Amino acid sequence: MPARRDLHTGRSHFLHRSWGPLEPFDDSFPELLKQNGVYSHLITDHHHYFADGGATYHQRFSSWELIRGQAIDRWKAEVEPDFDLLKSQHHSVQHHRTNYMINRQYMKNEEDYCAPQLFKLADDFLRKNHQADAWLLQLECFDPHEPFHAPPRFRELYPTNYEGPILDWPIYDRVTETPEEIAELRANYAALVTMTDEYFGVLLDFFDMHDLWSDTALILTTDHGFLLGEHDWWAKNRMPVYDEIAHIPLMIYHPDFAHQGGTRRGALTQTADIMPTILDMSGQAIPKDVTGRSLVPVLSSDDKERDSLIFGYFGAAVNVCDGRYSYFHYPEVSAAEHLFEYTLMPTRMTTRFSISELLDATLHPSFSFTKGVPVLRLPPKTDEDGVPVEVQGMSFADQQSQLFDLQNDPGQKKPIDNPEKIVQMRKLIIDNMVRLDAPAEAFVRFGFEVPKAIFT
Repeated sequence: MPARRDLHTGRSHFLHRSWGPLEPFDDSFPELLKQNGVYSHLITDHHHYFADGGATYHQRFSSWELIRGQAIDRWKAEVEPDFDLLKSQHHSVQHHRTNYMINRQYMKNEEDYCAPQLFKLADDFLRKNHQADAWLLQLECFDPHEPFHAPPRFRELYPTNYEGPILDWPIYDRVTETPEEIAELRANYAALVTMTDEYFGVLLDFFDMHDLWSDTALILTTDHGFLLGEHDWWAKNRMPVYDEIAHIPLMIYHPDFAHQGGTRRGALTQTADIMPTILDMSGQAIPKDVTGRSLVPVLSSDDKERDSLIFGYFGAAVNVCDGRYSYFHYPEVSAAEHLFEYTLMPTRMTTRFSISELLDATLHPSFSFTKGVPVLRLPPKTDEDGVPVEVQGMSFADQQSQLFDLQNDPGQKKPIDNPEKIVQMRKLIIDNMVRLDAPAEAFVRFGFEVPKAIFT
């Protein structure tokens, strides 16, 4: 959901709070479209929209449809599930995901899976509305996110020698599995990607058959990548934000730039750019609090929209990329000192903030993007030693500041020692933090002087 807040608002928020909903002061592009006569519709199987930390996003659309049963969605009510049977069917690393083991039983045919249902609803929407003017469809497919559960005809394309129980959901940890288990997890992922690709192709066929290319823009992107054993890690969240996680796909089609089809751009972009891009395409004003950049100019030429950008997880490193180099900058002290959450919506992924946390809250003056509204200042989530943890309570790991040359080392396997470049990258971090109106203590936490003036 943090990526969705960036998507809706056109800002990066990881310096101010962890996983959470849209705030009362946040701009939201589907709501802005709705207010200005553009119909917005969401189709998704992303169950986090109905969790505590995501419950204010879907209501910003004119209408929405949620497909039930994905991953650990609290879908089917089994008061006394047969745990012995479920555990015999699944690898032991998946036994704690009870809801998933239950949900999986109800996906017997391909049409029962979430992605086929989602693309069917997209087809229904387009058949009914493609000739109308002024609409936006956000088709948000959870696949190929874990769990890597694909119908048999896709899974059969990737045989392995693994002979154990169901193993399609890696744990967020270092790689310790056998070669057979690793191959099985990767094969399940490949099957899910193949399924998603096929159904996305059906959507493109609709564009062909009804010539939507003449008057409809199409944007394809995602929220994050996933480690499948690279850097000896599974998944995301805990380790540094390597390129396999951060360097996400982005494809944009616009009828006015159809002659540019198949070309590539070298501009640095991030999720916060999508919001101003959509507003720009729709002829809408871009709110002053937006720090993302419209990518419409990039569609016509390979202009350099920015010299750098920062990214990361709340409570971990602040990372910066200038297109050539990527630098992970961790705080020297891992304790929660100089780290606070700023919010008026005290909920996290699947929980509300505790009473003890709320008792420690203070009222903080407004930031530049809160529209004059003061916010709660709360301590972060920590382990028993007072060290910040990621949203699900797992510890951060490999917290060493590192510099990589992406041109000569795209796999980020060998950090380089270049003190002069590190100084330059740290200056870029500071510039970006100021632009995002980062809390004053965040500069202290990362070993920087607090700027005397804040600019945008």
